[in-house]
Amino acid sequence: MAIQTTEECNQATLHLDTMSALEIVTEMNREDAGVVQAVESQLTAIAKTAEYAAEAIHAGGRLIYTGAGTSGRLGVLDASECPPTFGVPADTVIGVIAGGKEALTHAAEGAEDDMAQAGTDLQALQICDKDMVIGIAASGSTPYVKAALAYARACGCHTAAIACCQDSAIGKEADIAIEAVTGPEILTGSTRLKAGTATKMILNMISTAAMVLLGKTYGNWMVDVVPSNAKLHKRAVRIVSEAAEVPAEEAERALAAAGGRCKTAIAMLLLGCDAEEADVCLQKADGHLRQAVEKAV
Repeated sequence: MAIQTTEECNQATLHLDTMSALEIVTEMNREDAGVVQAVESQLTAIAKTAEYAAEAIHAGGRLIYTGAGTSGRLGVLDASECPPTFGVPADTVIGVIAGGKEALTHAAEGAEDDMAQAGTDLQALQICDKDMVIGIAASGSTPYVKAALAYARACGCHTAAIACCQDSAIGKEADIAIEAVTGPEILTGSTRLKAGTATKMILNMISTAAMVLLGKTYGNWMVDVVPSNAKLHKRAVRIVSEAAEVPAEEAERALAAAGGRCKTAIAMLLLGCDAEEADVCLQKADGHLRQAVEKAV
């Protein structure tokens, strides 16, 4: 039986244990250079996945990542970053990891083989045909992920698979197969390395592109950021100031009048109206700030 490319022995690092620290990190850096090209080859599939994700969320559904081990942790990480960055509810983008929350900090390697649990975990979320489910497995063959995608398809969900090898088993279970072939790892089989980097890049692209399509940005400003701490409050003031082209003091006042909502504050300043009127304009534009401003002009 052929082994996946992610498990193959890297001939360039057969003498890894004889290398100096500088030689090791230099070789790692050289290997990482190929990750960008591997991801680049999958841009069309990644873009389509982002479109499906945006459509799901716009329709009231959710974007759900599912994976085991490193792949599962990366899905949870991406999901957890969406609420503060884009102002979406915590249950809009969800990361499901084989073995549950305990597996986030402690290895639960056996959990990836539990196919029955995959369906149970998704059933607990009451997934429906409005949702988008993305299965993540560097090897492309994780039983838990394969079963999760099969369950999601049976529920009528759009599905995508992220793997780091060609002709993956999970790719065959999904509507869209994203297969960034990163090759053998410098440390044989350690897919937290190149494969993990490629996966993180792909997840960044999917969630960011989906949120941009949903109107969560104005230009390249994250106008739905939640200013939940001092750093983010300063960022929110700066965003309002730069986007509306007003002094920081004026941006601060507008942000306060808007209840801390950047998008509303910017609309107020650009349209010369109060928060209530700004919200009405944004609602008519389906939350897209640029469209709200252009329609009102």
